[in-house]
Amino acid sequence: MSSEMKNKNPYSPINRIGDKIKFSIVWKLNFKLFFRLLKTFLILDLMICLVFVSGLIIRAEQTAAAIAQKLNDKGLSAVNENWLDLTEYHIALETDEGRGFQIPSYFQHHLPQLTASGIRSIKLTSLQSNSPWELFKHITYNLTIKINGLDYRITYHPQATLHIFMFFAAIILLIELLMLFGSVQPGARIIRKTLQPIQELAEKAQNFSADGAFSPQQLQALAGKLENINAAKLDTRISVGETQRELQSLAEAINGMLDRINESYRSQVRFVSDASHELRTPISVIQGYANLLDRWGKNDEKTLQECIDAIKDETANMKALVEQLLFLARGDNNTMTLQMERFDLADLAQEVLRETEMIDTGHKYTAHINTAFVTADKGLIKQATRILIDNAIKYTPSGGSITISVAEAGDHARLIVQDEGIGIAPEDVSKIFDRFYRSDESRARATGGAGLGLSIAKWITERHGGYMEVLSRVDIGTKISIILPATAKN
Repeated sequence: MSSEMKNKNPYSPINRIGDKIKFSIVWKLNFKLFFRLLKTFLILDLMICLVFVSGLIIRAEQTAAAIAQKLNDKGLSAVNENWLDLTEYHIALETDEGRGFQIPSYFQHHLPQLTASGIRSIKLTSLQSNSPWELFKHITYNLTIKINGLDYRITYHPQATLHIFMFFAAIILLIELLMLFGSVQPGARIIRKTLQPIQELAEKAQNFSADGAFSPQQLQALAGKLENINAAKLDTRISVGETQRELQSLAEAINGMLDRINESYRSQVRFVSDASHELRTPISVIQGYANLLDRWGKNDEKTLQECIDAIKDETANMKALVEQLLFLARGDNNTMTLQMERFDLADLAQEVLRETEMIDTGHKYTAHINTAFVTADKGLIKQATRILIDNAIKYTPSGGSITISVAEAGDHARLIVQDEGIGIAPEDVSKIFDRFYRSDESRARATGGAGLGLSIAKWITERHGGYMEVLSRVDIGTKISIILPATAKN
């Protein structure tokens, strides 16, 4: 297999490492810190080398000045050869024309007079060695000066000093390498700790309303996406394809949150539209009868009474609808306070059953009621129970049977209302708790109601930490259960 094919293999170690670096902000930032530290070490090493070379030149100039003074005072013969060996210097008469460079005149004023105008040179007498240690043996710093009419060449051999420097430089380099590679793991831990708030933000975004490195351009694009999202563009989403791993969960959480907000916004729009539609019908009826009353009812008692009865009925329906809308609005805004108390669900069911039997004489009622204590808002639970019974009355033919049951099962109390009504089609069962939903519009008009009752019952049940169950068969009947957390008996 060719190297090109290996590079294309997504499972090769090189590609796996590359993907990890590409899609992990920790790895990418860690590599940036690694190379930044490497750059810092290289700059420090270069500065150390420059300081060392400058120190060598200053030392060579100072020693050469001392030698030049001795030559000027006593001549070459007076210079101690042993002293020259100790200082790594050598003196000889210059027979050839000196070659090298002179220090600019401006800087010569800062140097000793005897050496200021001298010709300086740096020579590598041999470049054939492969070892830097051997190469240093042939480096010399040369200074040619004229004293008492004679040209002298002072040669400095810095080998011993260079060896010491290379020894310490090797130690410093080893320490730097250990620090450099030793910083990888701690750096990754620090970055992960620094990015922890982002992970927490992602988790909070995921729980909101729930029952590689990101470049500045990417972060700016993310912020721009969020800024551009408004009520008219709630379908806008953040692309997670190229998002780094640490921020991908955040982007996904934000997208999920936007999905929930979008769904909630659409539900509110649909709710307002449906509410307007429901209110438009009784208002139109009232307006029509008012016009009829204005034209013919003043002198026609039969028309007058018909209009009055119709307006009273529609007003009552509209009042009930407005009360239901206000109830749901308070629930959505969390402005409804629950009056919690401990009571027996059996007593509440018996009370509702007695009230219903006094009002409705066209159905048969059966009760299977056992003790089941709950801690809840008694008024709201009674309202939810009445909603279930009212629905059973509306959709059960006259003479049919309605059964109310209360029982405790484990840590839950169950209140059941079962009828022998028209039933609900399987495809409609999941929709009956939607606001303003009615499976049969014509029958709903005949029985009354706006399709908000079960929505209210569901809200009440869930607000108490419970849930509802529905079992229905067309032309057989419907059984709806309210399941609430049970309270232990005293």
